[in-house]
Amino acid sequence: MSLPRRLFSRPLALLVFAVPLCQAAGSDYDLIIRNGHVIDGTGSPWYAADVAIRSGRIAAIGNLGRVRAPRIIDAHGQVVAPGFIDMLGQSELTLLVDPRAPSKIFQGITTEITGEGESVAPLNEAMIKENQPTYDHYRIKPDWRTLAEYFARLEKQRIGINLATYLGATSVREMVIGYIDRAPTADELKRMEELADEGMRQGAMGISSALEYPPAPYASTEELIVLAKVAARYGVIYATHMRDEGNAEMAALDETFRIGREAQLPVEIFHLKTSGKRNWGAMPQVVERIDKARAQGIDVAADTYAYTAWSNGLAAFTPPWANNGGKAQLLGRLKDPAMRARMRKDMTTPSDTWDNE
Repeated sequence: MSLPRRLFSRPLALLVFAVPLCQAAGSDYDLIIRNGHVIDGTGSPWYAADVAIRSGRIAAIGNLGRVRAPRIIDAHGQVVAPGFIDMLGQSELTLLVDPRAPSKIFQGITTEITGEGESVAPLNEAMIKENQPTYDHYRIKPDWRTLAEYFARLEKQRIGINLATYLGATSVREMVIGYIDRAPTADELKRMEELADEGMRQGAMGISSALEYPPAPYASTEELIVLAKVAARYGVIYATHMRDEGNAEMAALDETFRIGREAQLPVEIFHLKTSGKRNWGAMPQVVERIDKARAQGIDVAADTYAYTAWSNGLAAFTPPWANNGGKAQLLGRLKDPAMRARMRKDMTTPSDTWDNE
């Protein structure tokens, strides 16, 4: 699992939170934020206005020069906004550790969408066993099996931000096929469709893929189209960490466009980049490809990194064959000198058949 994709180096806005306040006698509002540049989330440009809060809610926006409140904040030169949406967060487990989510709130993030390829649910016993070290690290008991059960746990404990999630295409594959490099049978693909439909009915924001991380590379384009078509029936989206962000990025873009076109749903490309020194300077061509696809009627957008550093797990650096069967199989192959030598050769050889970081 990669690191969270949103970082802000300094405060960007003065956020308006729904925190209950006691209104003082003789005042019109509990709090007035004056002289700010208001960005209200409608897509319109900022405008100069005051914002008044009463009983934890925005009560008025405009020129409020004559109204009174026990607390006044001068936001001159600052942006006043209702909060930022993190389109690719990864707080699904840490919210069970600290539901206040201070690392999000302090950055001005009030809504997070999680689930990059693998989602917090669905779960079965084999998946729990595969990821037990992570649960142990956070001291979490995975007592949910579906998205509905996970959401119920969040609602019971309460959380400090709004949370939504995609349904991970990889999680669906793991539920039915496991961690093996093979295509699903017709019956298995039908079961995967059923799981996708269940996830959409339980509130998923769409289908996501992260095609660099095993066992996700074992999924064909056709398999992803089948799952994306289920999401399309519910009016949601397909979001993807593409199959390649380096030497074969153009082919990965074409695959992404094909999924959006054939499944007939909007597409979001996670953390758009050109990876590897060989591909430095290729971003104009990538953006041109996306613009061309949009001109052809494909509803595709992208988000990008806000920083230059990144981190990844070992499985993302080893060739897909080395991960066939899961983490235990990878560790076993690493102990085999011949297998280790083969991995080293593949990893040090530039490739356009897998995303060789």
